[in-house]
Amino acid sequence: MRGFFEGVQEFAEATLFAPFNALAEVELSNWWLANGVNWIFMLICAAAIVYWIMEIKKYDANDTEYREAKAHGFLGKNSELESNI
Repeated sequence: MRGFFEGVQEFAEATLFAPFNALAEVELSNWWLANGVNWIFMLICAAAIVYWIMEIKKYDANDTEYREAKAHGFLGKNSELESNI
């Protein structure tokens, strides 16, 4: 069993963690490049947030969302909602 777990360790260190080891080498050699990778990830996240907010505004502008306080059955009975069903 020891050989099996050492094989798993070798596979994880050599293959699965290779990208992390490469980033560690980049960080040691060039600080600006390592932080550039972080900025790229932050820009991707910012773009996703802007897209999400634009989609929310689009659905809000259509005014198709049912905003009654008792829109869900588990919150209580709503006579208007039940009459439409």
